[in-house]
Amino acid sequence: MPVEPPITSPRTLADAYAQLAEGPVTPIAGGTDLMVSLTGELGEPPERMLDLWHLDELRGIALDGDSLVLGALTTYTDLRRSSLCREHVPALVEAAATIGAAQIQNRGTIGGNAVNASPAGDTLPVLLALDATLVCGSVRGERDVPATAFWPGYRRTALAPDELLVRIRFPLVAGRASRFRKVGTRRAQSISKVVMALAYCAGTDGGLWTDVRLALGSVAPTPIRASATEAVLEGRPPIPAIAELAAETLAAELHPIDDVRSTAEYRRVVSARVLHRLIREAGGW
Repeated sequence: MPVEPPITSPRTLADAYAQLAEGPVTPIAGGTDLMVSLTGELGEPPERMLDLWHLDELRGIALDGDSLVLGALTTYTDLRRSSLCREHVPALVEAAATIGAAQIQNRGTIGGNAVNASPAGDTLPVLLALDATLVCGSVRGERDVPATAFWPGYRRTALAPDELLVRIRFPLVAGRASRFRKVGTRRAQSISKVVMALAYCAGTDGGLWTDVRLALGSVAPTPIRASATEAVLEGRPPIPAIAELAAETLAAELHPIDDVRSTAEYRRVVSARVLHRLIREAGGW
């Protein structure tokens, strides 16, 4: 049977920081993974929990200079309804639409998805591909952690025990396009077997791609960037020959995992074909 640890609900971010500093305590946001946590299936259940749901300081979607900033408690429904997100981070909106059903999208948060640190987290490759910065806060102040450094290992984050993820910042890059694709057992309410995000800037000089970023989830213990494949796409147009070369490079670069949802070979082959399709769609052929 699940345990029932005590839970408190701070009304201010400062109060939440203070309780975290006293530790040990486990923060929760929307709580959509809470029952799994309480059963101990993913490790020892929490001794004490901190319910962050009422902290309006962790909400909001806004432009801040040359960045789009999302509060950690931004829900998937918030993402889908946001005109700013649809304009500036469409791949993140696509990812949000693939997660669970309406009930999960109304409660699940982008901050919770990031901190949960599942390699199958659907938004995590998007954060990598769009060069997001995750802002962590505590009684000691705030610090910025790039997405490339936020997941150092399986279900681990760069957060210190007394820190919360406060917000996520996406740089706004002129001409940047992004694409997303998820492969699962079903068309909806499925845990990903392969999840991919691709970002690039398409120039006017023959449509050559620059600043290419390709990120994947569900193929390794953490979300990853495919640097060798990025190098193949950098400075080249989305034409059939380049799509074939990039797909071959990705298949050779990946060393996927076997688990209960899929085999390593399936993930390797499907990842290559998904990338080929994204390039084909971008090139309009």
